[in-house]
Amino acid sequence: MAPPEPLRETAARLEAELGDGIAQCVHCGLCLSACPTYVELGREMDSPRGRLYLLRALGEGRIEPTATVLEHLDLCLDCCGCETACPSGVEYGRIIEGARAILEPGRRRSWSGRAVRHLALRVLLPRRRLLAAAVWPLRLYRASGLRALARRSGALRLLPQRLRELEALAPEVRGPAFLADARVNRPARGPRRGRVALFAGCIMDHAMPEVHRATVRVLARNGYEVVVPRAQTCCGALHVHAGDRDTAQRLARRNVAAFAEAGVERVVVNSAGCGAQLREYAELLAGDPALADAARSLARATVDPSVLLAEQELERPTRRVPRRAVYDEPCHLLHAQGVSEQPRALLRAIPGLELVPLAESELCCGSAGVYNLTQPELARRLRRRKIEHIAAARADLVVTANPGCLLQLRAGVRERGLAVEVVHLVELLDRAYGD
Repeated sequence: MAPPEPLRETAARLEAELGDGIAQCVHCGLCLSACPTYVELGREMDSPRGRLYLLRALGEGRIEPTATVLEHLDLCLDCCGCETACPSGVEYGRIIEGARAILEPGRRRSWSGRAVRHLALRVLLPRRRLLAAAVWPLRLYRASGLRALARRSGALRLLPQRLRELEALAPEVRGPAFLADARVNRPARGPRRGRVALFAGCIMDHAMPEVHRATVRVLARNGYEVVVPRAQTCCGALHVHAGDRDTAQRLARRNVAAFAEAGVERVVVNSAGCGAQLREYAELLAGDPALADAARSLARATVDPSVLLAEQELERPTRRVPRRAVYDEPCHLLHAQGVSEQPRALLRAIPGLELVPLAESELCCGSAGVYNLTQPELARRLRRRKIEHIAAARADLVVTANPGCLLQLRAGVRERGLAVEVVHLVELLDRAYGD
């Protein structure tokens, strides 16, 4: 019996849009040791090679997108570690994200699942005021002292494991949102090196405004005038990962317009995931004749602060930071943007800091956007694997450069009972400047 028409259409789209990319895989297996899900589970279907096999079979109509098939595809973290390892140049990230967009309309989701997905992706993340309202209970939870009391008293042990995990991952939400401050723009200090814009994002704007403020201070200290366009919005990375490409394109258009009006040379993004997404805008809006050129310009201008600071002679930090530190590579900085040495060079410039190696620093910690919410069991296993390496390094400081990684690692060291601080790279630099 022939498959139903919707399945035939899905198979045809997979083959037409992704078939050539999938065919580039020569099944050599070099990606296996770079894939966190394969390393942890040891199953072929949970490796990049195995998932490409599944997508090829779907495109050829030999299998259907059953719940089991979709589960193997969903377990992918989108970390792009396989792309770094691949000798054939397979653009695995583009393939898996494209496949999710094609398969999404045919998925069977519960009413509650569809409602939560719509609320998060299409209502909250693109709207700053609604997101602020959603974050308010977390702000009250911390400011009232309830969070500290709940953790000290052991009351959290009375909650179901799922709620305990969510509480552990919740951000501290200190101070007002970054974009709520009317004085976010800052002139350069000393000799002027350039004019840059800062991308504030959505969740990070509310959950980690202190990282943005530290970034502005560090850039100004190094001669950069910093402007923050008010019209910017969510980057759309979570939408692309979830297969909601249409919403991601709408958000991209708003950001392209906002930063085109800023008149800057570079756009600095201190979230590795957001930075990788902005660098993909050229591909995301390639079919938009009105904005394609501007999208390419924004993609070229997007830069991680460590890269910008490493391009010219760094204003040397003067305050000693006598700590033993490890640097954990954010996947979308290392694998998606190819940035690894620059953060380490900045860390080595901090007086008193001892930077020691971290085993498997290139392997995902399990955060991966909202992976630790949608796939909590495997995310927990990957986090514990990472924390064991941190403990083995005898570090008392972990440095990274992505908000999701910060939350994931903080939850991990707290669970393990380690006296370890987890900070963003620019926060540590700001501390070393002593401003």
